[in-house]
Amino acid sequence: MGQQTPLHDTHVRQGARLVDFGGWDMPLHYGSQLEEHHAVRRAAGMFDVSHMCIVDLCGLGAGPFLRRLLANDVGKLRTPGKGLYSCMLREDGGVLDDLIVYRMDDTFFRVIVNAGTRAKDLAWIRAHAGDLAVDVVERVDLAMIAVQGPEARARVAALFPPEAAARLLDLAPFVACQLGRVDCASTALAECFVARTGYTGEDGFEIALPAASAAAVWEALHSQDIRPAGLGARDTLRLEAGFSLYGNDLDEAHDPLASGLAWTVALNPPERGFIGRAALEARLPQVREEITGLLLLDRGVLRGHQRVLTDRGEGLVTSGSFAPTLGRSIALARVPRGVEGRVAVEVRGAQLAARIVRPPFVHHGSVLIPAEILGEQP
Repeated sequence: MGQQTPLHDTHVRQGARLVDFGGWDMPLHYGSQLEEHHAVRRAAGMFDVSHMCIVDLCGLGAGPFLRRLLANDVGKLRTPGKGLYSCMLREDGGVLDDLIVYRMDDTFFRVIVNAGTRAKDLAWIRAHAGDLAVDVVERVDLAMIAVQGPEARARVAALFPPEAAARLLDLAPFVACQLGRVDCASTALAECFVARTGYTGEDGFEIALPAASAAAVWEALHSQDIRPAGLGARDTLRLEAGFSLYGNDLDEAHDPLASGLAWTVALNPPERGFIGRAALEARLPQVREEITGLLLLDRGVLRGHQRVLTDRGEGLVTSGSFAPTLGRSIALARVPRGVEGRVAVEVRGAQLAARIVRPPFVHHGSVLIPAEILGEQP
């Protein structure tokens, strides 16, 4: 038996199929992964993401510390609640993890890291915090629920009184707010942290709240016709959106430049000496790989670790699956830089035709691949 989130008993009661995910017992689906995927694309679905690690950094040194710790620059966060996506790097530029950081005020930042990297991330953060004026607090007392889909925000807001609902609906993308004691339809929703972020390519919220309140909030969200969804749908949704998964598309053996995340590296101002900067600057002129998207033209399913054959050399599928919104198989792959057009993917000994397609494949319910490419024959 793995670690359990505060919603474990709720998942069992709702008939979830539980699987091991990074040492946690997590729902794979509640009966139909396909229906859960479509519910998020078309209306609203919710995911238990309480296995993610929430870390609060507090103190006068928190901001300067994060400017050194992360490849992106928290100095960009000038508005309270504003969030930033970044990688945390080793000295050689390899990606230790990808994460989101929120600036709550000048001395309080909230960082959310991946579940599978929890122990090494905390050790790295604490080791580099050293004797700086910053407290590193792992928030094991909190749970987190992601509500995603075109109707997600409205259905969540319906649980709040008008003033709080308006505040939530006014949140800009990648901005969070901390709600105080409000008279919600479910009193468990009081004192929750709500961010307009997600991992599906749809609009929505990620809600952090006291673990003791998680089950009541889950039921309140369910009462708004928000469908429970598991890891299976979460993976196909994020893949359609072109979002990387740590351990598949990102790892310590590759830097952000070779992982489609150069845009998350802030080299200005030049005097900001973040960990891994020197290695990235030395590598900039000679980046030879990149992450891109693949659309399979032949029949079959793309999966991780399949070889990609191109006119510039070999690549490798990092994540692949059937994409329910497209009705086709898609993938993210690390390939030689500059590859375009058609390639071949080795699937069970056969070379299947595929086409390079720059992600995202789907955004806010809309298919972004041109019809002429979708209609191509092998």
